[in-house]
Amino acid sequence: MTMTTAEADKILADNFAPWVLELGLSVETLDGHRAILRLPWSQRLAREGGALSGQALMAAADTATVIAVSAARGGYGPLTTVQQSTSFQRAVTGADVLIESVVTKLGRRMAFADISMTDASSGELAAHASTVYALLS
Repeated sequence: MTMTTAEADKILADNFAPWVLELGLSVETLDGHRAILRLPWSQRLAREGGALSGQALMAAADTATVIAVSAARGGYGPLTTVQQSTSFQRAVTGADVLIESVVTKLGRRMAFADISMTDASSGELAAHASTVYALLS
Protein backbone atom coordinates (compact mmCIF):
# COMPACT_ATOMS: atom_id res chain seq x y z
CA MET A 1 0.00 0.00 0.00
CA THR A 2 1.32 3.44 -0.94
CA MET A 3 1.86 5.94 1.86
CA THR A 4 -0.04 9.22 1.46
CA THR A 5 1.51 12.66 1.80
CA ALA A 6 -0.71 13.22 4.87
CA GLU A 7 0.75 10.08 6.51
CA ALA A 8 4.26 11.26 5.63
CA ASP A 9 3.57 14.73 7.08
CA LYS A 10 2.42 12.98 10.29
CA ILE A 11 5.73 11.07 10.41
CA LEU A 12 7.47 14.45 10.21
CA ALA A 13 5.35 15.94 12.99
CA ASP A 14 5.65 12.93 15.32
CA ASN A 15 9.30 11.87 14.93
CA PHE A 16 11.56 14.88 14.39
CA ALA A 17 13.16 17.38 16.75
CA PRO A 18 11.55 20.82 17.00
CA TRP A 19 14.47 22.50 15.22
CA VAL A 20 14.02 20.15 12.22
CA LEU A 21 10.31 20.99 12.13
CA GLU A 22 11.26 24.69 12.08
CA LEU A 23 12.77 24.10 8.62
CA GLY A 24 9.15 24.08 7.39
CA LEU A 25 9.55 20.97 5.24
CA SER A 26 6.46 19.63 3.50
CA VAL A 27 5.97 16.42 1.57
CA GLU A 28 5.19 17.09 -2.09
CA THR A 29 5.26 13.62 -3.66
CA LEU A 30 5.68 9.99 -2.61
CA ASP A 31 5.92 6.72 -4.43
CA GLY A 32 7.32 3.30 -3.64
CA HIS A 33 10.95 4.26 -3.04
CA ARG A 34 10.99 8.04 -3.53
CA ALA A 35 9.98 11.15 -1.64
CA ILE A 36 10.09 14.79 -2.70
CA LEU A 37 9.98 17.39 0.05
CA ARG A 38 9.94 21.17 -0.26
CA LEU A 39 12.27 23.28 1.84
CA PRO A 40 10.74 26.76 1.77
CA TRP A 41 13.05 29.74 1.40
CA SER A 42 13.63 31.58 4.68
CA GLN A 43 16.05 34.35 5.48
CA ARG A 44 16.47 32.57 8.85
CA LEU A 45 18.16 29.69 7.00
CA ALA A 46 20.47 31.91 4.96
CA ARG A 47 24.09 32.55 5.71
CA GLU A 48 26.19 35.61 5.01
CA GLY A 49 25.60 36.69 1.42
CA GLY A 50 22.02 35.40 1.39
CA ALA A 51 22.60 31.81 0.26
CA LEU A 52 20.71 28.98 1.93
CA SER A 53 23.01 27.34 4.49
CA GLY A 54 24.54 23.96 3.80
CA GLN A 55 23.47 22.77 7.24
CA ALA A 56 19.80 23.38 6.36
CA LEU A 57 20.21 21.48 3.08
CA MET A 58 21.91 18.54 4.79
CA ALA A 59 19.22 18.35 7.48
CA ALA A 60 16.53 18.50 4.79
CA ALA A 61 18.24 15.70 2.82
CA ASP A 62 18.45 13.53 5.93
CA THR A 63 14.79 14.17 6.76
CA ALA A 64 13.60 13.49 3.20
CA THR A 65 15.41 10.18 3.26
CA VAL A 66 13.65 9.09 6.44
CA ILE A 67 10.36 9.76 4.62
CA ALA A 68 11.53 7.87 1.49
CA VAL A 69 12.68 4.88 3.57
CA SER A 70 9.36 4.92 5.45
CA ALA A 71 7.49 4.90 2.14
CA ALA A 72 9.62 1.99 0.90
CA ARG A 73 8.99 0.05 4.14
CA GLY A 74 5.26 0.81 4.17
CA GLY A 75 5.48 2.85 7.37
CA TYR A 76 7.81 4.48 9.84
CA GLY A 77 10.23 2.45 11.91
CA PRO A 78 13.19 3.65 13.94
CA LEU A 79 16.37 4.21 11.92
CA THR A 80 19.57 6.14 12.28
CA THR A 81 21.94 7.83 9.88
CA VAL A 82 25.18 5.91 9.44
CA GLN A 83 26.74 8.02 6.70
CA GLN A 84 25.87 11.11 4.66
CA SER A 85 28.06 12.60 1.96
CA THR A 86 27.01 15.90 0.37
CA SER A 87 28.41 17.76 -2.62
CA PHE A 88 27.27 21.36 -3.12
CA GLN A 89 26.93 22.48 -6.74
CA ARG A 90 25.56 26.04 -6.53
CA ALA A 91 24.12 28.47 -4.03
CA VAL A 92 20.36 28.89 -3.64
CA THR A 93 19.21 32.42 -2.91
CA GLY A 94 15.60 33.48 -2.47
CA ALA A 95 14.06 30.22 -3.73
CA ASP A 96 12.53 27.06 -2.28
CA VAL A 97 14.50 23.83 -2.68
CA LEU A 98 13.00 20.52 -3.79
CA ILE A 99 14.63 17.60 -2.01
CA GLU A 100 14.23 14.31 -3.90
CA SER A 101 15.34 11.21 -2.03
CA VAL A 102 15.39 7.87 -3.85
CA VAL A 103 15.99 4.65 -1.93
CA THR A 104 18.46 2.72 -4.07
CA LYS A 105 18.70 -0.36 -1.84
CA LEU A 106 16.52 -1.50 1.04
CA GLY A 107 17.76 -4.45 3.04
CA ARG A 108 16.70 -5.97 6.33
CA ARG A 109 19.17 -3.90 8.34
CA MET A 110 20.41 -1.14 6.03
CA ALA A 111 18.96 1.34 3.54
CA PHE A 112 20.83 3.38 0.93
CA ALA A 113 19.59 6.50 -0.85
CA ASP A 114 20.60 9.20 -3.33
CA ILE A 115 19.30 12.73 -2.80
CA SER A 116 19.07 15.60 -5.30
CA MET A 117 18.46 19.13 -4.04
CA THR A 118 17.14 21.43 -6.77
CA ASP A 119 16.44 25.16 -6.84
CA ALA A 120 12.65 25.14 -7.32
CA SER A 121 12.62 28.38 -9.33
CA SER A 122 15.41 27.57 -11.80
CA GLY A 123 15.36 23.77 -11.78
CA GLU A 124 19.14 23.75 -11.35
CA LEU A 125 20.86 21.18 -9.15
CA ALA A 126 22.05 22.84 -5.93
CA ALA A 127 23.47 19.79 -4.14
CA HIS A 128 23.63 16.02 -4.23
CA ALA A 129 23.95 13.63 -1.31
CA SER A 130 24.20 9.91 -0.70
CA THR A 131 23.19 8.34 2.59
CA VAL A 132 23.24 5.06 4.47
CA TYR A 133 20.85 4.25 7.32
CA ALA A 134 20.72 1.49 9.88
CA LEU A 135 17.19 0.12 10.30
CA LEU A 136 16.63 -0.40 14.01
CA SER A 137 13.45 -2.50 13.81
